[in-house]
Amino acid sequence: MLAGLAVALVASGCTSQGLSQGDLTPSGAGQVTEYSVAQSRSPVKFSTSLLDGSKRTAEDYRGKVLVVNFWYASCPPCRAEANDLQKLSVENASTSTFLGVDVRDDDQTAAAFLRTFKVRYDTVSDVETGAVQLAFAGTRGPNATPTTIVVDPRGRVSARILGGIDPSTLRSLIKTAATRT
Repeated sequence: MLAGLAVALVASGCTSQGLSQGDLTPSGAGQVTEYSVAQSRSPVKFSTSLLDGSKRTAEDYRGKVLVVNFWYASCPPCRAEANDLQKLSVENASTSTFLGVDVRDDDQTAAAFLRTFKVRYDTVSDVETGAVQLAFAGTRGPNATPTTIVVDPRGRVSARILGGIDPSTLRSLIKTAATRT
């Protein structure tokens, strides 16, 4: 039930996000929020399966910055940012790992998207369980699609981008997260 609610909230966000009239912003706007170490919650925890069937937990990604991108195949801003995310994943491979989280599509549609945009980083379908979405639920959660969340090497949320990414902004957020202690 909770997984279905999380999926519905995220999947419906491609048009707008926010909880009040003042918070409504088109999802492609790229609204950035950074969180200090003091503002960061305890480390994010999730257990999931990648599209290839292999298992992953949040702990598997500790030690590097984790960039988590919530998307679905027919979302225009998701399609627009896919190539930039792939390039950034290669460019920052020594300090970060990327994880794509498909929030709406069946596995075949997700795989077709990954092939079309030549996405090579880990990707999970979160449609059935919502496990990754629920791990970030609340003020730091994926309240729109796309949403990109930057997690520091200790597993704490460092920043969130609601809507499409700007590559230079994400690059800077990765560098900031990498230096957090």
